[in-house]
Amino acid sequence: MKIGIPRALAYFAYYPFINTFFEKLGMEVVVSDPTSKEVIDAGVEDAVTDACVPVKLFHGHVKNLMGRVDYIFVPRLVRVNSEATFCPKFLGLPDMLVCSIDNLTNMLEVRIEIIKGKRQLFLKCLEVARRFNKNFFMTWKAYRQALRSFESHIMQFLQGGIPPLGILSQDKSSDIKLGVVGYPYLLYDSYVSLDLIKKLIGMGAYVVTPEMVPEEIKKRYAGKLRKMLFWTFSNSVLRTAFHFLETGCVDGIIHVTAFGCGPDFIVDKVIELEAKERKMPFLTITLDEHTGQEGINTRLEAFVDMLRRRKRKEAVI
Repeated sequence: MKIGIPRALAYFAYYPFINTFFEKLGMEVVVSDPTSKEVIDAGVEDAVTDACVPVKLFHGHVKNLMGRVDYIFVPRLVRVNSEATFCPKFLGLPDMLVCSIDNLTNMLEVRIEIIKGKRQLFLKCLEVARRFNKNFFMTWKAYRQALRSFESHIMQFLQGGIPPLGILSQDKSSDIKLGVVGYPYLLYDSYVSLDLIKKLIGMGAYVVTPEMVPEEIKKRYAGKLRKMLFWTFSNSVLRTAFHFLETGCVDGIIHVTAFGCGPDFIVDKVIELEAKERKMPFLTITLDEHTGQEGINTRLEAFVDMLRRRKRKEAVI
């Protein structure tokens, strides 16, 4: 039994759990090919016109798996905590795919709505496993190993690594420390992000992303806005930005966003205003399927150079 996992959206946040769980159930996991121009073009061809590039990408990755696997795993991500939901396009993703892609008959749709912790997560795993006639004890073992894999993944981030990019550690003695905030499916897809994080590290910066900030720290900033945002990833980005701004633990912040993303329009403006008030250097990088390498390189180089000049000036004063 082959199960296909599209390398987009939820993959970059939860792949250690998803991949390990299906593997330990005795299935062959086939991850779609890394994002390329061909994958993007295939997604753009079928996705609705006003979709953001991550959603278009998901369509392309699903098409990349068609004909290669028995089932294609498509989660309907509703919520993973009691305070927020995912973007409406996450909620409607299976419906969009069915309506947009011809002959998609082997989609394994799983509704993910976890508000009561690990017990509810295991029951969801059990529900999925029973579709493939797997017993309780095999499911429990697969679930436990998947949890351990996910916890190890988080620990790598907290130690300064960025596992989706193959970065095990960074040089903590770097003269520039940069907060790079954005959704995981933008930050860690090397093609669509134009390898932005690796470029910054190559310029000698130490990069901190939302996944590298412990959840208990981010939760301290939940009350900074009079009302929380509705969306899980957006709250994570905002709280991380507030942490950077209030502690001053970074020299500047870069917000990576997708063109046409409704939630990010709010998130970006809030961070921009807060950064301006605290005199924190701030840069917005907006990505879509047409974004070019040279323009991004120039802006990143200029931003890092400005930060270095600023630090030298402050050192003299």
